[in-house]
Amino acid sequence: MAEETHNPKNSTMGAEEAAAEKESSNNNNIIKERKVSWARLRRVDSLNMEAGNLSSKPSTHHASNHWVRTLSLAFQSIGVIYGDIGTSPLYVYASTFTDGIKHNEDILGVLSLIIYTIFLVPMVKYVFLVLLANDNGDGGTFALYSLICRYANVSLIPNDQPEDRHLSNYRLDTPSNQLHRAQKIKEKLEKSKTCKLVLFIATILGTSMVIGDGVLTPCISVLSAVGGIKPLHEEAVVYISIAILIVIFCVQRFGTDKVGYTFAPAICLWFIFISGIGLYNLFKHDLGVLRAFNPKYIFDYFKRNGKRGWVSLGGVVLCITGTEAMFADLGHFNVRAVQISFSGIVFPSLLAAYIGQAAYLTKFPENVAHTFYDSIPGPIYWPTFVVANAAAIIASQAMISGSFAIISQSLSLGCFPRVKVVHTSVKYEGQVYIPEINYILMVACVIVTYGFKTTEKIGNAYGLAVVSVMLITTSLVTLIMLLIWKTKIWWITLFVVVFMSIELLYFSSVLYKFTQGGYLPLAFSLVLMIMMGVWHYAHQQRYLFELNNKVSNVYVSDLAKNEAISRIPGIGLLYSELVQGIPPIFPHFISNIPSIHSVVVFVSIKSIPISKVVLEERFLFRQVEPREYRVFRCVVRYGYKDIIEEPHEFERQLVENLKEFIRHENFMLESGPVEELMPENSVKARKSSASTVHIEEALDQQVPQRISSSSIQSIISASHSSNNNNNRNIAQGLDEELRFVQTAMDQGVFYLIGEAEVVAKQDSSLLHKFVINYVYSFLRKNFRQGEKVLAIPRTRLLRVGMTYEM
Repeated sequence: MAEETHNPKNSTMGAEEAAAEKESSNNNNIIKERKVSWARLRRVDSLNMEAGNLSSKPSTHHASNHWVRTLSLAFQSIGVIYGDIGTSPLYVYASTFTDGIKHNEDILGVLSLIIYTIFLVPMVKYVFLVLLANDNGDGGTFALYSLICRYANVSLIPNDQPEDRHLSNYRLDTPSNQLHRAQKIKEKLEKSKTCKLVLFIATILGTSMVIGDGVLTPCISVLSAVGGIKPLHEEAVVYISIAILIVIFCVQRFGTDKVGYTFAPAICLWFIFISGIGLYNLFKHDLGVLRAFNPKYIFDYFKRNGKRGWVSLGGVVLCITGTEAMFADLGHFNVRAVQISFSGIVFPSLLAAYIGQAAYLTKFPENVAHTFYDSIPGPIYWPTFVVANAAAIIASQAMISGSFAIISQSLSLGCFPRVKVVHTSVKYEGQVYIPEINYILMVACVIVTYGFKTTEKIGNAYGLAVVSVMLITTSLVTLIMLLIWKTKIWWITLFVVVFMSIELLYFSSVLYKFTQGGYLPLAFSLVLMIMMGVWHYAHQQRYLFELNNKVSNVYVSDLAKNEAISRIPGIGLLYSELVQGIPPIFPHFISNIPSIHSVVVFVSIKSIPISKVVLEERFLFRQVEPREYRVFRCVVRYGYKDIIEEPHEFERQLVENLKEFIRHENFMLESGPVEELMPENSVKARKSSASTVHIEEALDQQVPQRISSSSIQSIISASHSSNNNNNRNIAQGLDEELRFVQTAMDQGVFYLIGEAEVVAKQDSSLLHKFVINYVYSFLRKNFRQGEKVLAIPRTRLLRVGMTYEM
């Protein structure tokens, strides 16, 4: 009886033991496979662990393109990005016919030029081609430059890392995989310093011209709108315009979101008004102007007027001012929304307005100086005047905000002196306010308005800025077609021939009026380019100095053996721009203060040529030997539209990611020597490989996208059954390490910044000495310091001076 009950029990226990043994074996195999994968990853690169922790989720930037959301965004875009191009009917005909209308057929010729210019440049080029060259949903000159920098290493600062190419927002799908032409262009760009420099200069020139637009747009828009008060003399119009401009700039601190959307319905009303007035004038005065859709009137116009017709193109080009805003402000909307709003509402409204004004001028050519206001029917004159002024304010707002945004982007890429950037909108992360730039723009606008007084002279300056930006955009998009899109050569040729010829024709015309106001945007651009160029050059030279004088890891090992160096409680964050080693400022700290914190992290804030870096991929860590000394290197990666967090939040994120890194490192230590775990042939293959990046790509199918701390802990717990004593010691060591880091954080996080005085070497050229010792020194002293930009608490800040001779 006892035997009968005992035997089944024994067989059951035997089955359970066999199952447990099988499960343990499976767990060990899983653990071993995971160890092999992590062991392989250890050999990827200098800051290797976080390079493998890539989020599998795509960018959430405007991911949902549902038609309801798209239509909503299309409606919103009308009030944000079309104020400038929408207010052009206020002054185009007056700027074109500066000497009056000599022949009625000239009206048809100019109207035909306006129709086809708006159709070819904003509609075909921008709406259906340039918008596609966006950088993860963001547009503008810097977006094009950053896109090119990702596919070819053309950055002037040598801080490229293989890990950067594995960010989820870094890679883009391309139509073709390997084309000989694209590879040749890439190699040429990467090898030629001249090509890199030309590309950089073109980018900052385009940026400077857009900032120049931020000065000229408010002037010409407000002057044109206020000019509708007929009884006022020129001086009164100028002073009222200056007062409005001062108010516009004073309310910028409330943010684009509040200022823009307060007047946004006025833009919709504005397009209704101009299209309605245009249709009224068309049917009332002359339906025959519709003949202007025949392009032959363009040729007749030039044949009849010759040089005078060519010079008048400087006025015609003002019909497409603000076109660049469609691309620059793309980040707030999406491509489909902008395409719908422009082609469905803005384009037909503008055509109706210009056609209606042309019909009016056929009957009243003597009123060309004030075409818009004179063509308004009497009963709606004052309502239209009010709406026109509101639209002019919004047009000003769009370009002012665009200037803030583009300076913010250039600041993050090390191309502009440090300024205070205030983020004014929770809804739109790209909306920023820069107090210093705001008041500089205000003073410039007041000076320009008072000095030029009329829209004609400002229009000459405005046209040059507009066409210059378009030429640069065409050049950069052509390079993207060759290098990234790998478009067929005949399509590229057609694009270049059509649009470059149109823009060069307009450029030659506006350049002819250089002495009549055209010099103004070039003067602005020259000052801005010198400022940006000098700052970037000094930034590059400073980085190269730190790279050439970086400290070896042996120094830290020797430091650990030095008993004279004391450890003080807390975490010390030593800031440096260097990403490839220990900065030379560190030994200088030790020589002045022979003590370091219990945990030291060398932090490098690095800007990546993408718009945003997801939080899971932001921090890259590596531990500096010896491990027990607890010294780490950390690269914190930001896109050019990312916001640097407040100190408390930044500290929390950094420490949490440091703990995660320690868990990963601890887990890999458990794996033992790499060669014992990996197949012999794969070890040999890896050793012979010249590029560690290819190793990681070859392991894409094996390496998990992200292993969280909980999953690692579950794997460790699963391995207890096979190696209980060893794993218990490792787990205890891990817990102690994590507690130590947390205790150090609780004791305080302290910031260490080197005050590096940059001077030129004695044997340097005179130009180099002037740039470094005087121009850069002036900019550095008169703009914000690094700790102010990073909002570092002064009570936890320690600064040590050092001289960099470059």
